[in-house]
Amino acid sequence: MTEEKSRKAGKIPFPLYFVIAAAVVGLDQLTKYLVLKNLTSVSTVPLIKNVLHLTYVENRGAAFGMLSNNRWVFMIISSLVIVVMTAYIVINRRGGVLGNVAVAFVLGGGIGNMIDRIWRGFVVDFIDFRLINFYVFNAADSFVCVGCGLLIFVLIRNELAARRAKKNRPAEGDGDGR
Repeated sequence: MTEEKSRKAGKIPFPLYFVIAAAVVGLDQLTKYLVLKNLTSVSTVPLIKNVLHLTYVENRGAAFGMLSNNRWVFMIISSLVIVVMTAYIVINRRGGVLGNVAVAFVLGGGIGNMIDRIWRGFVVDFIDFRLINFYVFNAADSFVCVGCGLLIFVLIRNELAARRAKKNRPAEGDGDGR
């Protein structure tokens, strides 16, 4: 296998990362649409009693309801993150698949929640994991968290690989003196 073929192996064309981000937005908006159509009148529906419920919540804050009623601050920060993530995908075309998929997850989740903030003035949350008394969240939040977790994993993996490569590299001056 030539070096060029090897480099291309396992890579996804960068426009596909935007398709992944768009799919995240679509899934997020579909779930929120279904929640708005079916859950606002009943408030909560237990899927697994006292463990996992679907609960309608209007989140006017940041992640998990923090800093409520600061909509414009979050819209500005979210816009900046969306621009940075988009630029990263475009610039990092040869980056690893896992890292770029992680960025696409964060991008799609950020856009999904931004749509809510712009159109509704709040983010629709509905996943209520009661087993550990956690905040109510949504699909976009899940993708952002999974994407961030994957990014951390990729960064640690890459750092460890770089350290191993540096450790295994022969020191300068080593060799046969030619």
